[in-house]
Amino acid sequence: MSRNKGFLKRISNCVLERKLKMVMNLAGKIPEEVIEQIRTQSDIVDVISEYMQLTKRGRNWFGLCPFHGEQTPSFSVSTDKQIFHCFGCGAGGNAITFVMDIEGISFPDAVVKLGERVGVHLDVGPTLPQATTKISKAEERMKEAHAFAADFFHHLLLNTEDGEEPLNYLLERGFTRELIESNSIGWSLPSFDALTILLERKGYNLQEIADSGLVIKREGEERYFDRFRGRIMFPIRDENGKIIAFSGRILSSTGEEAKYLNSPESPIFQKSEVLYNLDKARTSIRKNRQVVLMEGFMDVLAATSVGVTNAVATMGTSLTNQHITKLKRLVEQVTICYDGDNAGFDAAKRAAQLLQTERMKVNIAVIPDKLDPDEYIQSLGGQAFKEQILENPHTYIAFMMMHARRNKNFQFENDTLQYIQEVLEQLVGSSSPIERDLYIRQLSNETTISEEAIYAQFRKLEANQVRTAKVEMPTHTPSMPVTQRQKPMDAAERAERLLLAHMLHNIDVVDRVLRSEQKEPFVRDAYMAVFVRLVGFYEEYGHPDYQRFVEILDDAELRKIVMEAALVERDPDQAESEVTDSIRQLQKYRIEQEIHQKMHESKEAEKMHEYARALEIAQQIIHLRKSLSAI
Repeated sequence: MSRNKGFLKRISNCVLERKLKMVMNLAGKIPEEVIEQIRTQSDIVDVISEYMQLTKRGRNWFGLCPFHGEQTPSFSVSTDKQIFHCFGCGAGGNAITFVMDIEGISFPDAVVKLGERVGVHLDVGPTLPQATTKISKAEERMKEAHAFAADFFHHLLLNTEDGEEPLNYLLERGFTRELIESNSIGWSLPSFDALTILLERKGYNLQEIADSGLVIKREGEERYFDRFRGRIMFPIRDENGKIIAFSGRILSSTGEEAKYLNSPESPIFQKSEVLYNLDKARTSIRKNRQVVLMEGFMDVLAATSVGVTNAVATMGTSLTNQHITKLKRLVEQVTICYDGDNAGFDAAKRAAQLLQTERMKVNIAVIPDKLDPDEYIQSLGGQAFKEQILENPHTYIAFMMMHARRNKNFQFENDTLQYIQEVLEQLVGSSSPIERDLYIRQLSNETTISEEAIYAQFRKLEANQVRTAKVEMPTHTPSMPVTQRQKPMDAAERAERLLLAHMLHNIDVVDRVLRSEQKEPFVRDAYMAVFVRLVGFYEEYGHPDYQRFVEILDDAELRKIVMEAALVERDPDQAESEVTDSIRQLQKYRIEQEIHQKMHESKEAEKMHEYARALEIAQQIIHLRKSLSAI
């Protein structure tokens, strides 16, 4: 490649080259040997399984592609090759590029994220634009301050006289020292500014820390004080295990203070996105193929203390679409275990409906006597909680019937009709024939209305839903990709893909093309974009490595092209003839396209009575056809 070092200079005005150099420089912040270490230690099946479900079939793993909507799994992961490829949309790459695509982050940021996962810490600044970089650095400092505060609170609880009373309280509540230590539970001093002073001494910007919610700025003054004072401190972590907020509980309620005080929302803490304990429960969730969804972190801690390792909780907010997106990456089955009071029932119904809409399997574990899970475990123990509650949940429809039945008297006609209507609305479109038969029979037994009449009403609702669906069905939905049968590739497309395949595996093919008279070996712009980047890659690294190459591409569509080409069947022993044939096919295609364009120009000239111009074009066409026949 050394004799072609002038190639990039010859296209110095090309945007593609500038983008290539930018990506190379960003990657250069991380030593190549460190990238290779992280790549080697990041098994692709383990990495992808943290985002979605995979099932082993033969030598490979398969799942529903997270990059486009599909009903049949076409997303394949190869343990041997350490790559993934979707046969539906063409997405592909390795563990690093998967994280880039699924998280929407740059290559260096993906390497840092995977590095943290395997215990390799990298001090690499964010690679985003300058304004975003400043925000990201501020957020990192906020997280560092929260980690420092958590260590401080934890030390106070376990190692000081001030922490003896709250520690005894926790132990009496059934918290083990192991649970306390593994969750970094702590104690905040009643002092007005103990943490504030420490943070200032550590060099933190107090206004920045106030923005994160740890301290509060006194209105109209430049003085700050601790937000949490005299409380048991429960750290809230993001899905990567970084502490981003706290919840503080007072020891004894006097009625003047709230029992729990939570961090406000901040640049690092958004309640609508956080699922408490997801970082610790992720492995168990994947293993158990289900997650237990709770309302509060105390319920999760209580459940964890009795051996339930796949529980998570929302943080003082209803279940959101962001929460569901995180769960769908891991499981299809959710067991909702909310409080047993009326508010908990209503919240469970809303959550179940949202999950059902997202086609997730939903069960609801109902806590009796208006207890919450924490109270139930304290009263009846962990064994009863697991056997009587979690292992004996209600199905979605059964719970909806229970919810609809509340406060209704079947002696009254309106209550009876309303109950039947509510249940049938749930059955339509979300039940199997067996479930339908079972629950309609149950409705009949409960209300003394005949099964025939209930079935008639069901069919009426079902017909209405079908008509409504037809009316509301959009004619075009560009935002929702749909798996379609791909049209057969023409000869030029096949030639481009095969030529690129040889280039990815053999640097001499690129060298040959650069020395040829053909300035643009590919006919499609996207392939030319890949080619320009590949030349730069070989200048930098000097040897073929398509997995490394795909990592520097900042465009998902270009990565898709590379992975599709890398997987093309080719004959290394026939590389010379296959490359020659591909180049010839592309030359033919280019001339055929030019002939087609000239014929169009000739017709336009004749329409305008420009016969001399038409004759000139005709002669050009004859010349092009001679060139075509000579190839």
